[in-house]
Amino acid sequence: AASSPLGRRSTTPDVLARHGKDESYHPSVPPDVVAFPKSTADVSAVARLCHDRRVPLVPFGVGTSLEGHIQHPYGGVSLDLGSLDQMVSEFPDDMDCRAQAGMTRSAVNAALRHTGLEFTVDPGADATVGGMAACGASGTTAVRYGTMRDAVLGLTVVLADGSVIETGGRARKSSAGYDLTKLFVGSEGTLGIITEVALRLHPQPTAVAAATARFDDLDDAVAAVHAILLHGIPVARCELLDAPTLAAFNAYNKNDPAFRPQEVTPSLFLEFHGLSDAVLKEEADLALEACVDAGGRDVAWASDEAERHKLWAARHSTYYASCALKRDGKAIVTDACVPISKLAEVVRDTAADVEKMDVVGPIFGHAGDGNFHCILVYNDDDPPEYLERLHDVSARLIDRTLAAGGTCTGEHGVGSGKKKYVLRERGAAGVAAMAAVKHALDPQGIMNPGKVFDAPS
Repeated sequence: AASSPLGRRSTTPDVLARHGKDESYHPSVPPDVVAFPKSTADVSAVARLCHDRRVPLVPFGVGTSLEGHIQHPYGGVSLDLGSLDQMVSEFPDDMDCRAQAGMTRSAVNAALRHTGLEFTVDPGADATVGGMAACGASGTTAVRYGTMRDAVLGLTVVLADGSVIETGGRARKSSAGYDLTKLFVGSEGTLGIITEVALRLHPQPTAVAAATARFDDLDDAVAAVHAILLHGIPVARCELLDAPTLAAFNAYNKNDPAFRPQEVTPSLFLEFHGLSDAVLKEEADLALEACVDAGGRDVAWASDEAERHKLWAARHSTYYASCALKRDGKAIVTDACVPISKLAEVVRDTAADVEKMDVVGPIFGHAGDGNFHCILVYNDDDPPEYLERLHDVSARLIDRTLAAGGTCTGEHGVGSGKKKYVLRERGAAGVAAMAAVKHALDPQGIMNPGKVFDAPS
């Protein structure tokens, strides 16, 4: 195995199956072999081999994607980047660092702790920074700190023929030619394989506070979010959870003695970061006043760090809590993102559709940037008619999202699952332009084929 151009590799059935299945409802479509490179040079060698033999090549981080990104419909090689897990360089004075693509978000922040800086994109899952860049991820903190498209300063990318390019740089701005960094962020491994990521960092906040606010209906909760944003209040997290989500949330966490059950009603979970407790209190008071003006009540503070961490750990469990509403539950995960002014209408109509169609579909999301998820839950015992209703609810959700000027995916990416909606959202000419870019960089079509749009026949 050591003399093979693939280096360390595996064809064990369990390993193959694991590398063809993410956390979504999409089935496992395994590769023919899994390779485990240890460096950019190793990745380049594998890419050259695959290019010469016209073998499909799909990168793998930790498998937390949600749209079938790592399926292998044409077989080929899965490139497990888990061994590329080191911090390459730190520049605390410039508030940036460079990490290998297989380093997870939590590992990056653990390595940075001594600097007083942090990498702020928090998708919930402990994904790799390479996977987060490839999918254009964001999460609960995007309302204040932005998404991966804002956080990535530059990349090391291995192209389909094995050549290696460096994009971007450490300067905070540049007008030097095409922005190749932005091209590869969100490209889902279809243009090249990211092996290193240069990240913009932020100071760890001096003062942090979290709060919850309850509402009698979703419209009032969304109105409060709108008011917070229109007043320019710098909220760090602004999460919306509907009543079914909180019921699931309570049931899922009930065996944790430290968990405090939440009232089952539409709610906002808020977090504030400030330079001092006094500044923080002023901003937080304004936000909570906006909540009360919109009909909010029972505002409660998470007063210490341990309580805050428990609150957000529970919030990040909502996907698993939703799936647990059915025995051995699985889920179709929607990822709509709409202009803030349209959020109340789209969320309300989606909740009504879930109720009308009698399906399980808790709704929660990052209300501060108009992104929400309806988790459509099923299990293998459900009849085909139920699954058909689930898919109908999902399709109508995307219909109303696009009609509102939104996008079918705010942060999860396209993968296998949302290709048909990208065609509707971007139009035939737009998809053709994307295909032309792919053909220019990957003329043999070996890089994660069949994702974002269909592979040529």
